[in-house]
Amino acid sequence: MAARHEEIADALRRAIDREQYTVGSLLPAETDLAARYGVSRGTVRQAVAALTAEGLIGSRQGARRVVLASRRSQSFAELRSFAEWARAMGREATGHVVAQEYHPATTEDAVRLQLREGTGVLHVLRVRGLDGEPVLLERTVYADWVSPAVEVIEPDCPSVTQRLFEDTGVVFAYGEHVIDAVAAGAQDAELLGVRRTSPLLRVRRVTTTREGRPVEWSDDRYRSDAVSFSVHNSTGNNALARKTAE
Repeated sequence: MAARHEEIADALRRAIDREQYTVGSLLPAETDLAARYGVSRGTVRQAVAALTAEGLIGSRQGARRVVLASRRSQSFAELRSFAEWARAMGREATGHVVAQEYHPATTEDAVRLQLREGTGVLHVLRVRGLDGEPVLLERTVYADWVSPAVEVIEPDCPSVTQRLFEDTGVVFAYGEHVIDAVAAGAQDAELLGVRRTSPLLRVRRVTTTREGRPVEWSDDRYRSDAVSFSVHNSTGNNALARKTAE
């Protein structure tokens, strides 16, 4: 059975997710929360400390806490897969491979994946969705040493990251993200169900193992009406987060 402070922390997380407490708003005072849940202020402080450590609320002592984010947002300070992000929102992640084939590594592939140019690497075009609605196109190039394991994964696997961990023990530990905006080309528009030239949010990323060995590099394109990115600024942290569009 979960400790009382853990139950309260989970109740507060759900309230933040439901936007009962919106980003930028104040949580009730500790005395009010203690009365609401029938516990001591010390128990409330333990619950609040857990949310503070997760980056959901501010950490000012002696003042009511400000809501900084919700689990609807995925901070890029942590490496979380699309499926994990969707699950945190109570949504179902879907995926479908449109195309998958080997190509010789280009100069860009070789640089990003630290391979010799011409090495055979697996290119995968995948449509990702939330509850079946397409929101993301992933154009991913996998390093030669992990490509055979990716190749045999079923086309509609909701989480390639999790499957690779289960099958091979590979852990996606570090990621570098570059974000910009692009216009949807013909293929993007068709697969995402948007007009051609519609704005898409592009994230180019390289993901590595704990040892720094590149696993993949990807050009991810999000529908701008479905997903947005926000920055939470403070003197100690400037966390970029992915969230569903308002």
